[in-house]
Amino acid sequence: MNRPKKYTYFIGIDVSRNKLDFAIMRVAELLFHKEIKNEVTEIKGLVLELKKLPKFVISKAVFGLEHTGVYGNHLLLVLKKLKANIVYENPVHIRNSLGNIRGKYDKIDAIRIAQYLYKNREQFKLWQPKRPVVQELAHLSALRNKLITLGKSLNTPLNEDALFVNKRIITQSKALCSDSFYALTTDLEKVDNTIAGLIKSDDNLNRLHRLITSVPSVGTVTAVQIIITTNEFQDINNPKKFACYAGVVPFKNDSGKIEGRSKLSNIANKRVKTLLHTCALGAMRYVPDLKAYYVQKTKTEGKPKMAVLNAIRNKLVHRIFACVNDNRLYQSDYQRANEGT
Repeated sequence: MNRPKKYTYFIGIDVSRNKLDFAIMRVAELLFHKEIKNEVTEIKGLVLELKKLPKFVISKAVFGLEHTGVYGNHLLLVLKKLKANIVYENPVHIRNSLGNIRGKYDKIDAIRIAQYLYKNREQFKLWQPKRPVVQELAHLSALRNKLITLGKSLNTPLNEDALFVNKRIITQSKALCSDSFYALTTDLEKVDNTIAGLIKSDDNLNRLHRLITSVPSVGTVTAVQIIITTNEFQDINNPKKFACYAGVVPFKNDSGKIEGRSKLSNIANKRVKTLLHTCALGAMRYVPDLKAYYVQKTKTEGKPKMAVLNAIRNKLVHRIFACVNDNRLYQSDYQRANEGT
């Protein structure tokens, strides 16, 4: 449990590929800003400098940084070894929490992160690192996505050109690229096999995968992404919170006497949202109760198709979390009696 009253130092860090910008605040007072190289030795040197500050103790300091992919790994590694208090937050969340802000550069971004820490000192959640096996799973998932993107970048233009270019030329182009297509397909298969092997090698990953994919129309790719983004359901274990995170919850759009149509927020994990949409399309066609639900809402009640599809995405999220939180495989009769969504 966090004890925010104990924190006396709030350290905001703006992370980029080559450098780190530190803004050090003691309570609400900005003491100084410093820029260093994004290297382990430089980070350790800065920590030694921080320890010379009046009454500075690691346990009474909190370090904050934004999600920046692999660029923050050196920093997280050093801080983790020191057992430091770390807040690893979404950049949009930090920006929105500070109201209207103008301008953007590394020094001011570091200061804003430090201000965010101080402002939210009674409610921020400390970062819990993913287990090494989950970090490996996340890396493999990202690699898989890159291979798919490469394949699309090669194949899509050729298919589009087929509408306007001589058929013989298109056939020739595809033949010339056949080795590349084969290599990408082969590499993708190897990544998929590695992911499958990794899941089977770990009891908790195997359990979560089995529970999630027991929900009809939810496959391994979606299950892996949910495991990664929820940190094995430790960071997010509430279906409503995850639905908001995935951008499948419509929010009211009212102002005074004017009632607008509820809309989905653009602030979402687009990767998860896309995967849930694919699952919803499959559920709409092949899962009996959801197929009937879709027909009832669209044809009988005249609801917009996308709104109903989004409702199905939401239902799938609730089904997944019900199975995981109850540690049971999906049961259609149980779900119909208790889903309530």
